[in-house]
Amino acid sequence: MEESYQAAVRRERTQSIQALNFELKYMIVGHITAFQEAFESLLRFAENRTSSLFETAYRPMAKEAAEPVKELFTDISLYILGAETTVESAVLRFFDSLFPLVYSRLINPGITDLSEDYTECLRLTRQDINPFGHYSKNMVTELSKSLWASRMLSQALSLGIEVINTTEHAAVSKECSRALVKMQYCPHCQGLTLIRPCVGYCLNVMRGCLASVAELDAHWRLFISTLEYLANEMAASHELEAAVSGMWSSINEAILHAQLNGPQLSATVDKVCGQPRQQEGNLSSANIVPVKEVTETQTFVMAHTSLNNKRREFINYMKRSRTFYASLAERLCDGDLVMRDSSTCWNGEDVVESYTSRVVSNGLKAQINNPELKVRGLDPLISNLIDKLQHFNQLDAEKAKLKLERWGPRDAGSGGGRSQEMESSGDCDDEDGCQGSGDRMHTADILKDKKTYPENRNEPKPTMKKIDTTTTTSTVKSSSKHSVTGNGSSPALSPSLAVLAALAVLWHCPL
Repeated sequence: MEESYQAAVRRERTQSIQALNFELKYMIVGHITAFQEAFESLLRFAENRTSSLFETAYRPMAKEAAEPVKELFTDISLYILGAETTVESAVLRFFDSLFPLVYSRLINPGITDLSEDYTECLRLTRQDINPFGHYSKNMVTELSKSLWASRMLSQALSLGIEVINTTEHAAVSKECSRALVKMQYCPHCQGLTLIRPCVGYCLNVMRGCLASVAELDAHWRLFISTLEYLANEMAASHELEAAVSGMWSSINEAILHAQLNGPQLSATVDKVCGQPRQQEGNLSSANIVPVKEVTETQTFVMAHTSLNNKRREFINYMKRSRTFYASLAERLCDGDLVMRDSSTCWNGEDVVESYTSRVVSNGLKAQINNPELKVRGLDPLISNLIDKLQHFNQLDAEKAKLKLERWGPRDAGSGGGRSQEMESSGDCDDEDGCQGSGDRMHTADILKDKKTYPENRNEPKPTMKKIDTTTTTSTVKSSSKHSVTGNGSSPALSPSLAVLAALAVLWHCPL
C-alpha cells in the first residue's frame, strides 16, 4: 500500500512541475521556432540571390558553381545550429572551390585540360596567391561578427530546454517520497480527507525534495541575463541581414578582382601548376567581363517586425522567470495543496491551528535544519546541468570579450559600438530590463573591456591600419614578384597600387 502511495506522489510531483514549466517551455520552444524560421528564410534568400548572380553575370560557370554555393550556405546554417565548424572555414572552402572555375571559365576560358590534379593545384594555389584580394577576408570578418550572437542564442535556447526537461524528471529520493506521502495521504488514514497541510509544513517538505533543483537558482539567473544580452545583441546588430543578404555582392567583387588581375594570376599559376591545353581562337577573358550590378527582381521582406515583437515578449517573460527555481517550492505549495483560509491544518502528526516548527530556506545547506526530512546530497543530474550552465555562461563571456577585442576598434571607428547600437536601436530600454541587476552580473567584465578603447572616435585606430597595411603590402609584393618573374609580360604597377605602396611605406617610416 505504501509503495502505491509513493508512486502516486512521485507522479503528482512530476505533473505539478510540468504544469509550472509548461508556459516557460512554450515560450522557449516558440522562440526557437521563430528564430529558425526567420534565419532559414534569410539564408534561402541569400542563396537564391547568389545563384542568380552566377546565372545572370557568370553563365560559363553557373552550373559548376551551384554545388559550392549550396555547400557554403549549408555550412553557415550548421554553424548557427552549433555544429563544430567556423564561418572562416566555410567561406575559405567556398573560395577554394570557386577559384578553379573563375580561372578556367573567366580568366582563361579556353582551357580544356581541367584534370583533377590541375584543379587541386588551383585550389591549393589560391591560398598562396590570394586571387580574390581582401574581399574573401572581409566576408569572413563581417559574417563572423554578425552570426556570433545568433549561434550563441541558438545554443542558449537549446540548453534552456534541456534544463527544463531534466528538472521535470529529476529523481525523487525515498526520503522525499515518504515525506510527501506523510504530508498528503496520512490524514486520510485518520478519516481526515478534507484537511490540508499547513503552509510551513508544505514548504519544508517541498524545499527538502527540491533542494538539488534550488541549487540551479544562481546559475539560472545568470543564464537569463545571458539570454537577454544575446537577444539584445541580435536586435542591435542590424548588419546581420545586410551581411548575409549581401554575400552575393562580396562574391561578385571578389570575382571581378580576380579578373582584373588575370594576367598576373596566369603567370603565377603557369609556374606552379603548368600550362594547360587551350582551344585555338577562343575568346579572351577581356571580352567576358560581367556586369558589376545584377538587376534584383526578387524582393525580400523578412518578418523583422514580427520577430522583434516576439523577441521583446520573450525577453520580458524570461525576466520574470529569473527566480523560477528559487520559488518552485512556494509555487507548488500554493493553491489547493495547503490550507490558507482555515483555522486548522495538518502538521504531519495531528490537526493543529498553526505549524510551529522552523521553516527552512531553499538550497542544500539550509536542509541541515529541515525538521521533516534528510537531504543526502546534490542530485548527479542537477550537478551535470550546473556544469553545463557554468560552462555556457563562461564561454559566452569569454567570446563576448574576444568579440569586442577583435572588432571593438573597428566598430568604434564607424561610430557604431555595441552599447550605442543598443541605446539607439529602441529595442533595449528600461522596460526590457537591459540594465537590470542580473545583466550587470553578466556583463560587468564585458563592458569594462570596452573602456580600453579610445573614447574619441576621431583618433586613428592602429588595429585597422595594421590590417590595411598588411593587405597592401602583400598586394605590392605579389605585383612586384610578377613583374620580375614574368619575363616582361606582366603589366606595370597601376597608379592606384603605386599610391597604396607609398602609403604603406609612409606608415612604416618613423615620424
